[in-house]
Amino acid sequence: MKNSVSEQNFYIESEEEEDEEKELNRDGEGEADVNGTDSDESLADDNRQQSKTGSYNTSWPQSYRQSIDLYSSVPSPNLTFLGTPTLSRLSSSYLSSSLTRRHTPESLPTVVKPLLDKPEDEQLPPQRRSSRSLLPPTLLRRSSSIRKDEKLSRVSHELPMSRQSSFGQAMLNGLNVLCGVGILSTPYAAKEGGWLGLSILLIFAVLSFYTGMLLRYCLDSEPGLGTYPDIGQAAFGTAGRVVISIILYVELYACCVEYIILESDNLSSLFPNANISLGGFELDSHHFFALMTTLAVLPTVWLRDLSVLSYISAGGVIASVLVVLCLFWIGLIDNVGIHSEGTVLNLGTLPVAIGLYGYCYSGHAVFPNIYTSMAQPNRFPAVLLACFGICTLMYAGVAYMGYTMFGEKTESQFTLNLPQDLVASKVAVWTTVVNPFTKYALTMSPVALSLEELIPSNHMKSHMYAICIRTALVISTLLVALSIPFFGLVMSLIGSLLTMLVTLILPCACFLSILRGKATRFQIAVCIIIIAVGVVSSVFGTRSSLSRIVENLST
Repeated sequence: MKNSVSEQNFYIESEEEEDEEKELNRDGEGEADVNGTDSDESLADDNRQQSKTGSYNTSWPQSYRQSIDLYSSVPSPNLTFLGTPTLSRLSSSYLSSSLTRRHTPESLPTVVKPLLDKPEDEQLPPQRRSSRSLLPPTLLRRSSSIRKDEKLSRVSHELPMSRQSSFGQAMLNGLNVLCGVGILSTPYAAKEGGWLGLSILLIFAVLSFYTGMLLRYCLDSEPGLGTYPDIGQAAFGTAGRVVISIILYVELYACCVEYIILESDNLSSLFPNANISLGGFELDSHHFFALMTTLAVLPTVWLRDLSVLSYISAGGVIASVLVVLCLFWIGLIDNVGIHSEGTVLNLGTLPVAIGLYGYCYSGHAVFPNIYTSMAQPNRFPAVLLACFGICTLMYAGVAYMGYTMFGEKTESQFTLNLPQDLVASKVAVWTTVVNPFTKYALTMSPVALSLEELIPSNHMKSHMYAICIRTALVISTLLVALSIPFFGLVMSLIGSLLTMLVTLILPCACFLSILRGKATRFQIAVCIIIIAVGVVSSVFGTRSSLSRIVENLST
């Protein structure tokens, strides 16, 4: 009975929406008759502008904007704090109910439609094209009031998004992205590179800040650019968009592999005797907890509404600060550690440290989204400066304290070095264990949605395909994590191979391509230097990480 009532209400709302749209059309026609030639010229300009803007939204991946918004907790037009319900509805369109599938296809987001088919909306004359057909049903009711009350900026995927993120919200979102699991390995990076290697951390911070500003210049170069793939398409065409998207998605996938390794290492340190036999196979604590972690996060990847996880994971900044405070408490108050003087410089393992330090600044995939969501975009440089300044201080402080406390015995995660009998140690370890459970699904969701876009099937089959794709992705991260269970070396490989591309090389290359006629000689010279630094760091770091991984696997 409740279902029938809800369906009735659903269709009543649909009729009301159609009436509102007809009323808006009548009002528009009336205004057009009054304005005459001026209205026609303005409409033609708007059509040309929309055509240029929409050219960046028709190529794969169309779901990037919304999925990255949810991953980074960029606020939506409907909330005044962290979270993105728009993306929740986007995700629910794949794992949707039968009631939603009964609605007309025009009311569903474009990403649900197979990319092989040409949308019906594109077949209409230019003056009849409307982005209302791209809105989810729950947004259609609000579209008229939104259009009257606030000025919207069109972004990727043609979903309306207002610039109302405050300075504080933008800074929290930036910190939430930058302050990740990389902070756990900075003492290990200090051990691998020596004390002088910490200068690399500062150099990468300065270069990453500058390349973040370059992304802003690219976004401002022409209307319609709202995401990193949009910038890649503007610089190098559709091929650039696809290549950059693949690099970003591989980086997110690799982060999920790191989460599995992280959980396995920390839980096995808490419960080293947790062994189990399955079908004649003996699973030690590392394999057992890797399997348990995978089974625990799998249902979260199936969730239709990820907004709850988005709110919880927004506490990642608090979790990082808490873990840092626990480390300083143990070192300064509990006076734990050998207080080693350390090594000045380790040239042999310095490339590994380069990859680890580079991984710490892997937030450029989200910076365009944060910029386009700000109410005051001119304050974006201050947001970047605050984020990089705070994170660099935290990274350097943890590296110094951890390496001083544990010396050459420093593990790839400093939580593995903490004495287990202290309360602060238990707080640090359990905070580290709990945090990835909320971030895994949000990190994997953009990858899953991008693959679901490629499904050339109808909506009735998308539910089954989505479940299969997400399950396969989760299982594959488990297999990779069990194959190369080296947290620090895998992180160094990600930082050297992927982060150098996303953070240093590609922003400069896109800037030079898009603004080649407007860039100053100084900017061109700096970009060339940054690209050279990124290429050299990537080559040496990747080679060193791979050789160490192969060496550890052979032994």
